[in-house]
Amino acid sequence: MRIGIFGGAFNPPHIGHVLASSAAAELNSLDLLIVIPTGVPPHKSMPEGSPKRKQRLLMTKNAFSDTKKTKISDIEIFSDNNNYTIDTTRKLKKEYPDSEFFLLVGTDMYDSLNTWKSSEKLLKTVTPVLLPRDVVKISSSELREMLPLRKGREFLSDDNYAFIIKQRLYKAKPDFDWLRERAYQMLDPVRIPHVKASEAEAIKLAEHWGASQEDAREAAILHDITKKLDFSQNMCIIAEHGETLWKLGNHESKLLHSITGAITAKTEFGVSDDVFDAIKWHTTGRAKMSMLEKIIYIADYIEETRDFPGVNQLRTAAYEDINKAMVIGLKMTIQDLESRSITPNKKTLDALNDLSES
Repeated sequence: MRIGIFGGAFNPPHIGHVLASSAAAELNSLDLLIVIPTGVPPHKSMPEGSPKRKQRLLMTKNAFSDTKKTKISDIEIFSDNNNYTIDTTRKLKKEYPDSEFFLLVGTDMYDSLNTWKSSEKLLKTVTPVLLPRDVVKISSSELREMLPLRKGREFLSDDNYAFIIKQRLYKAKPDFDWLRERAYQMLDPVRIPHVKASEAEAIKLAEHWGASQEDAREAAILHDITKKLDFSQNMCIIAEHGETLWKLGNHESKLLHSITGAITAKTEFGVSDDVFDAIKWHTTGRAKMSMLEKIIYIADYIEETRDFPGVNQLRTAAYEDINKAMVIGLKMTIQDLESRSITPNKKTLDALNDLSES
């Protein structure tokens, strides 16, 4: 059997790893490719903030999941000792005693093989194979620099990109097109125009009031992601995550989506605490609201598809004095509820009292 060995930190594993190793396997007629994520690389340390070993192993499995004749090995990754290729190769020789081994390496490693531990013995055990250079040219280090800038999604498998964003590995931030696509899949289609318009309004408000436009985008895109869930589905999410639930009247079940939306935004998309709070309080408001919370509350209220008496007054106030706009919006909500003999939520009353006193 002709077996290829492809080791690396895979931090993270990307499309370049997959395409280059697959091409090398085909060119050399390999029967099996063993991909080996390293535990403790002897030649360098892991970058600060790197994912845990189990996470790297999972991502490597995801990256190569559709690659034929490939096995992901954990022979090195859980070791706390330096992992030398000569030692790993000896172990593999015992496991596959009648096989011929090929070591897949990039140009930089190929040129330095004679400096590796027990290089003479290693080169008698394996045949070095140079990875093709005419494939996707991206390194893991370059990708780690791109991810916090909301770039690099195209170099990762869909599962790995979602996992990285969910865990916010490498300080990654989601590509907005990807985030919208995921969020819109969770919405009733008739609600999508509202969410689009809320995002546009939130961006303008954030720019006007000096808040983070990126946080405003994330919060607006995600603020209604659990809106279509029924009461029992919402309560299951709240119970599962132990989120504190303030007292709600029987008529207020529609407010649950703000809580479960925030929970889901955190657990599925790894949002910051600021974005979490902006989603959580976008329906009721609360005392001591942050600027981002006010922006999402108001953007949801005045986005361009909204049409109700007083909306133009509220739109004007939103860009003159956002606290004044909050007071107007909260009073409108309270008046509407009271006109239908509904007691306003205490959090809404607290928000109004706080803003009226400031």
